[in-house]
Amino acid sequence: MTPGLTAVAWDGDAVLYLDQRWLPNEARYERARSADDVAEAIASLAVRGAPCIGVFGAYGVALLRRTIADDAEFRRAAQRVRAARPTAVNLGWAVDRVLAAADPLQEARAIHDEQIAIDDAIASYGLELIRKGARVLTHCNTGPLATAGGGTALGVIIAAQRGGKKPRVFLGETRPLLQGSRLNYLELEAAGVDAVLIVDSAAAVAMREHRIDLVIVGADRIARNGDTANKVGTYALAILAAHHGIPFYVAAPRSTFDFSIAGGADIPIEERSAEEVVSFRGQRVAPDGAAAYNPAFDVTPGHLITAFVTECGIVRPPYGDSISDLELRPLVLPAHR
Repeated sequence: MTPGLTAVAWDGDAVLYLDQRWLPNEARYERARSADDVAEAIASLAVRGAPCIGVFGAYGVALLRRTIADDAEFRRAAQRVRAARPTAVNLGWAVDRVLAAADPLQEARAIHDEQIAIDDAIASYGLELIRKGARVLTHCNTGPLATAGGGTALGVIIAAQRGGKKPRVFLGETRPLLQGSRLNYLELEAAGVDAVLIVDSAAAVAMREHRIDLVIVGADRIARNGDTANKVGTYALAILAAHHGIPFYVAAPRSTFDFSIAGGADIPIEERSAEEVVSFRGQRVAPDGAAAYNPAFDVTPGHLITAFVTECGIVRPPYGDSISDLELRPLVLPAHR
């Protein structure tokens, strides 16, 4: 985790979470005690990042099982948590695992422990993709705050730094909520990584002028053909990377692959409030009555993705075969550090 910061944790009669909306200015912790608390924390992006909301949702359902005696009421409450955000597949996957478990809290803790080990494995496999002194571009937050472990794409970058490769990282602000500038920069700075913040629209010129070696991002849902939903703006980066001949990687755990859907057209895309675009933290940045289109995610076609970095290794095209193989592959993880 980022030094001094814990994304989520079990806290006896509640689920403790870091309200990421206040970062980097304030580390404010809250305690979720009800289905409404858990669902609202996810929907409002107080807790965010596909693997992290999976862990948080798992703990939340374990808490509900302890506090709601009636089975029908418990199931309704659990489904409210499951539906809090539609695009990230990890949330539904984690909630379903806890619902099926004999001991919900033990299962939630297992999901959290597995995520930490998974992130370590992703970082280890991803190291081979980053040469010494590489210039890396990334988008949105994929570090410990987004996974409740060591991070996916940012975890690979941080591992490269720890391994002496000293990458230089260009990171977009990630509008409209600035997860890149507020969260990514915080985590990279804490890890001692040389980080350069750019506005999202400067990605093309950064690729051209700064000779970017690779792009690496995370994911919220991946279809069987490799089509990948991630923070809006990812699709544009993949197109730019293809134009400039730059490899484009996606780092994600196997739980982010939705083996039930054939392609990106089947991925539900969350559209969020126009207020996130026309104002920021209460300050109006557009005229009253301005219309706004605010999809939280976009879908990058699999043919634009060079490879996926998973806890099972590097997954390369043709994705129709390799992702099907990933579904069947047995998973053996080392104990987390």
